[in-house]
Amino acid sequence: MDRIALRGLRGRGFHGVLPHERANGQPFVVDVELWLDTRPAAAEDDLTLTVNYGTLAEEVTAVLTGEPCRLIETLAQRIADHCLTYDAVLEAEVTVHKPKAPIPVPFDDVTITIKRSRS
Repeated sequence: MDRIALRGLRGRGFHGVLPHERANGQPFVVDVELWLDTRPAAAEDDLTLTVNYGTLAEEVTAVLTGEPCRLIETLAQRIADHCLTYDAVLEAEVTVHKPKAPIPVPFDDVTITIKRSRS
């Protein structure tokens, strides 16, 4: 299988368990990897047979900045579900970064990574 990857999509989301996270928001970063067979698109030189990564970037960012959820696991699932709406996509791996998570000790990042496939 072939892979299309988008890394470092950024947006301000209002996700989290704590009231101040939902009220004030914070930055989130998303990485998406899609597995698909790009041979039909390459053979026909046809964008409609693959995934338009520019459009996908806008759509993933809209999910990221859209309806709040309590858990970044839920956010990752929403993004993966959206990626799988593309006919060409067989599997999607999504990593959600929460670099400003309310953790009382020094840290660089918190992430959740999920991989989903068509069932």
